[in-house]
Amino acid sequence: MMTDADVLVVGAGPVGLATAIEARLAGLRVTVIEPREGPIDKACGEGLMPGAVVALARLGVSVDGHDIAGIAYVSGADRVEHLFRTGHGRGVRRTALQPALAARAAQLGVHRVVGRVTAVEQPAGAVTAIVSRAGAEGAFTLTADWLVACDGLHSGIRRMSGLGLDTSQRSRARFGLRRHFAVAPWSDMVEVHWAPDAEIYVTPLGPGLVGVAVLGHRGVDFANTIAQSPEMRARLDGAVAAGGLRGAGPLLQRTRRRSQGRVLLAGDASGYVDALTGEGLRVGLGQARAAVRSILANDPEGYERAWSEGTRDFRVMTAGLLAAARSPLRSRIVPTSVRHPRLFGAAVERLAR
Repeated sequence: MMTDADVLVVGAGPVGLATAIEARLAGLRVTVIEPREGPIDKACGEGLMPGAVVALARLGVSVDGHDIAGIAYVSGADRVEHLFRTGHGRGVRRTALQPALAARAAQLGVHRVVGRVTAVEQPAGAVTAIVSRAGAEGAFTLTADWLVACDGLHSGIRRMSGLGLDTSQRSRARFGLRRHFAVAPWSDMVEVHWAPDAEIYVTPLGPGLVGVAVLGHRGVDFANTIAQSPEMRARLDGAVAAGGLRGAGPLLQRTRRRSQGRVLLAGDASGYVDALTGEGLRVGLGQARAAVRSILANDPEGYERAWSEGTRDFRVMTAGLLAAARSPLRSRIVPTSVRHPRLFGAAVERLAR
């Protein structure tokens, strides 16, 4: 069958563009389908672990930001921190990271189509995406050997393919809110401040900019959560917000599989536990590489195995930390980490690689 591309990538966020770059570096013809034309933002912590910095460099992508030396947990007077042993992480605004990846993809000859995938079909030996454009009549089709869905938390491809599990009734679903502040970073670490019922992530992003993300239950209030942390309240007193408040959620997304025929799921579309351990993009970049390897080998089951292996630490450690955060043990997480700094450091290093 004549195809328009070897690989269709749905979604032009960081993982989608990384997938496209990986495929082009492997000599494949790639088309990215994305309805948004400008830089794509997301309510996230914006901190890259050292492993993610290395993965981006391998793709030929470098972006300015603020070097991150490690991770700190803070609760009242208790503080524990660990300096990365494997190099620096980096705080990078998503609106800088995504365009840098887009420029690299364009440099490599990735074709980009503005539109939204409304249906996916799998004729023998191929996959076809039906694409619509906003304000345009009718639709058109694109056919490829493979399709990789990187269309985010609320993936339409995941839903169309029947690969998702219903998490809508989970009463303890969590949500994220993020705002930037025009204030000089006071630390070269990502700080996680533990409020009574939410976490506050502080990421240095530049000489006069920090990102503050709040993770909590449905309806979590950004200002009220900041007010629950005396240190954060003092740090941001009088600080000017640099942009509006962005939100995302519910963060919990489950999948029964990450592949169906010639359709693969990567990034948040492939399932998401939570952001407590802060290495979601590192995991997503690994999935992009694994997806292309499985395509080259014509082995979607190999991708299932690689996905499970590559996300195991993330899933196990995050699930355990979330369980503790939702239990009466929540208030003991930081004090326990303070008493066992080597254990805290080992966990950070395992996730940072």
